[in-house]
Amino acid sequence: MTKKLAIAIASSALVAFIGLQLAAPAFAAGKVDCDAVMSELNSGKKPAEVAKDLKISKSSVYRCRKRAKAAAAGGASPAAAASSAAPAAPAAAASPAAK
Repeated sequence: MTKKLAIAIASSALVAFIGLQLAAPAFAAGKVDCDAVMSELNSGKKPAEVAKDLKISKSSVYRCRKRAKAAAAGGASPAAAASSAAPAAPAAAASPAAK
């Protein structure tokens, strides 16, 4: 009798776990398309309207706008700038030795 009860409880827990895994929450559905967000913002819409139309949060809209401004101001990400500066350092160090 106890084994049957334990098996029933374990199988119920397994079914509940699988059911919860299949019903993924909306925020885990995917990443935000910042290009779509920026095109909506550039067309004159307010951030709240863009969030409602694209079914995303307002903070996601502001995050996309912040990233777009940073990309426009800097032209490249800090990681890309660091990697492009690294090859220049050995060349500068090699030039005095060449004299």
